[in-house]
Amino acid sequence: MSAATFTVTGMTCDHCVSSVKEEVSEVAGVTSVEVDLAGGLLTVGSDGPVDAAEVAAAVKEAGYEMTGKA
Repeated sequence: MSAATFTVTGMTCDHCVSSVKEEVSEVAGVTSVEVDLAGGLLTVGSDGPVDAAEVAAAVKEAGYEMTGKA
């Protein structure tokens, strides 16, 4: 299992966290999603490589911006 951590901006509440988790969990290969609201961190677990562009697109679909790897 591998994990990648990204920085997400614009999240302000638990609803934001839920939206990001829901969208990112639908990306192919993702097995777990953890979001740290206070730090703006998104940790994505997977069985193999996950396309960062797909994760960024999912974050954008949720209404937020992924600014890169943490």
